[in-house]
Amino acid sequence: MRKFAYLIILAGVLVMLYPKASEWYNDRQQEKLLQEAEAAYSSMAPSSSSSPELAKPYAEVTELLAEEAEEEESAVPAEGGDKSEVKLGGKVIGIISIESIDVKLPILEGATKANMKHAAAHMKETAPLGGVGNAAIAAHRSRTAGRLFNRLGEMKIGDKVSVKTAETQFDYEVYDISIVEPTDVSVLNGNGEDRILTLITCDPLIDPTHRLIIHAKLSNK
Repeated sequence: MRKFAYLIILAGVLVMLYPKASEWYNDRQQEKLLQEAEAAYSSMAPSSSSSPELAKPYAEVTELLAEEAEEEESAVPAEGGDKSEVKLGGKVIGIISIESIDVKLPILEGATKANMKHAAAHMKETAPLGGVGNAAIAAHRSRTAGRLFNRLGEMKIGDKVSVKTAETQFDYEVYDISIVEPTDVSVLNGNGEDRILTLITCDPLIDPTHRLIIHAKLSNK
């Protein structure tokens, strides 16, 4: 009887520890991606997509953002598992840094569920990083303070956003902050002249119904 009681207690402890273990694993994967990005980057081809062509991929991204981080696939692999898993989500194409909210994340190519588990993701259908047009980067707004885009709501007009690639560093300045419907694909519009960076996450933090959009413009052409 006593053994059974101990097993019940142990099971309860494991259930309580699982979310923290999953979070630790995702943070470890994020750190690996950052190290990989520091070592090498990959360039990407320009895109000339317009809003109608972006409607479907944008809808898929906003649907992913609506998912709670705890409900994502986050099982911790057994010891001795696949050591290359961190590379399977996507290709590291850069690092995004936002000093005002203490953010530094690897950027993976393609806004997929796998990529957004550990990093910020560039919508490959949008403009290339630093290119003319509108380059969109999405990340989850984790409930854990400081993780991923959790603090994006603290940003202000005039804040700086840095995107570093293998070739150079692009410095953007925030000029517009808005909260929009998940279907508002106009946030990905460009004007054919400026080099715009759009950051996308969910809003509010709990039970999100809208999307928080940060627009920044390149300041070092």
